[in-house]
Amino acid sequence: MERLDKIISNQTIYTRKEVKELIKKKRITVNDEIITKSDIKINEKKDIIKIDNQVINIKKYIYLMLNKPKGYVSATTDKLMPTVLDLLSKEYLHRNLFPAGRLDKDTTGLMLITDDGDFAHNMLSPKKHISKTYNVTIDIPITNEMVLGFTKGINLSDGECKSAILKKTGENTGIVTLTEGRYHQIKRMFGCYKAKVLELERIALGNFYLPSDLKQGEYREFTNEELEKVLEK
Repeated sequence: MERLDKIISNQTIYTRKEVKELIKKKRITVNDEIITKSDIKINEKKDIIKIDNQVINIKKYIYLMLNKPKGYVSATTDKLMPTVLDLLSKEYLHRNLFPAGRLDKDTTGLMLITDDGDFAHNMLSPKKHISKTYNVTIDIPITNEMVLGFTKGINLSDGECKSAILKKTGENTGIVTLTEGRYHQIKRMFGCYKAKVLELERIALGNFYLPSDLKQGEYREFTNEELEKVLEK
């Protein structure tokens, strides 16, 4: 059971002060009864809250898939650069959303944005081995040496990277799947072969692939089935 004003401020763009004003104007109902107090207790699973006769869809957590464009940093705030949260509409900004994981500023593709800390922890935990798959373009041809090296694991300055899968799709393009998330990992792994990454796009988290109709800069909420695919091994 939660206070009515807290629920509405968590689920909408209204502040608690604004909720009190709505109540004074008799614009809020619970189970079709006009409410006169903001501190009444609400059963979030049973009670139906309406503002101006519009039902408030109560969600404990939000899970958004975003097709990240270049030029945005994977953070909640940044003094110099726009963040991935700047791409979201006003209806989501009242929630304490954060990116679950990161993509470099110049990397595009699938990101998960949520306010569920436990889910994010499970998704990012090394023990879970949730795979991440990328399209990559480098400045030189992909060689068999690279493919074998990725499979065996590559020594970087902060330790050995675990085995990764590199599949060649063109002369200098490929698909990389890994279960770690080290700083600039793919760029550094290719750097061991004196190759520069020109384009990098994340196309999958776990077994969930970026929808083909979700354009860069666009986002939508995950379904429960899609979230399960993220956590599948």
